[in-house]
Amino acid sequence: MAVQALGYIGIGGSNLDDWSAFATGQLGMQQVDRAASCRAFRMDDRRQRLIVDRELAEGERYFGWEVADAGALDALAARLEAAGVAVRREPAALADQRFVRGLISFRDPAGNRLEAFHGPQVADEPFKPGRDILGFRTGVLGMGHAVLMVADFEAALAFYQGLLGFRISDYIRAPVTACFLHVNPRHHSLALFQHTRLGLHHVMMELYSLDDVGQGYDLAQADDRVAVTLGRHPNDLMTSFYMRTPSNFLVEYGWGARDVDDATWKPSEMTTVASFWGHDGLIRSVAGDAPSPPHPPAPLPEGRRAPVQVIEGNYQKMSGVCPWWDATTGRR
Repeated sequence: MAVQALGYIGIGGSNLDDWSAFATGQLGMQQVDRAASCRAFRMDDRRQRLIVDRELAEGERYFGWEVADAGALDALAARLEAAGVAVRREPAALADQRFVRGLISFRDPAGNRLEAFHGPQVADEPFKPGRDILGFRTGVLGMGHAVLMVADFEAALAFYQGLLGFRISDYIRAPVTACFLHVNPRHHSLALFQHTRLGLHHVMMELYSLDDVGQGYDLAQADDRVAVTLGRHPNDLMTSFYMRTPSNFLVEYGWGARDVDDATWKPSEMTTVASFWGHDGLIRSVAGDAPSPPHPPAPLPEGRRAPVQVIEGNYQKMSGVCPWWDATTGRR
């Protein structure tokens, strides 16, 4: 695939102090020194993952997508230009600001600014979280995922799938039109939703510890930031909640998402985006000011569940205590 991971996200915003307090005290990111007009934050060994810049217009966003090397970056630029996409080879000064070796920029069909880069810089000092958390699940998976609302869904999907090499994890046609796309084992690094309200809906950050998510939930409740309650998604199986940021998008804060193996994974059509449980407010956050559907949704089937996704060393196995359960699992 041309693109390997979501490397960083930049946003325009004048409320830098609010963002510093939110990113460090709520999310657990580490603030790093930048210019007076800009704040940058770490979440792992990378020099930066999130940038807030008051010199950008409020609501302006850019998304940094990582490729393997300079050759892959040149090949991507050539493929985009051959398809009629305007590509700018950014100067070294901007690449230095992004802490990467090479950088190009372009726009997707919805007008979102995308940057592709190679050679991200690694920090000299270990990551120091802004609050007591074990850390974020990043590495080859990238910083998380982004969900974009687009008017021309087919054009956006063709662009990301056909030109950038994203692969479909799953999709839904009704009651909403959406597609979840991956570029590495993370279930999705990007999701596209057809909507009249355009732009970034949310950014997802995944943690290693469920307790860190739960404690973050307590903090968000105390600060009246919870936009979507704690719940579990049916496609990536993540347990998460969504909180309001100092800007006009949400952050999904979660744990326990499944991986995608391209050798065995087959895209499937979803019949609902409703979660196994919880996530009250999610549909409202997507709908925004859109009118309610003409008919109420059908009741969800009972008994929807899936095994918890855990990392080796991040769980303790319990001994069997129920003969019926032991016999049931033994037959699987």
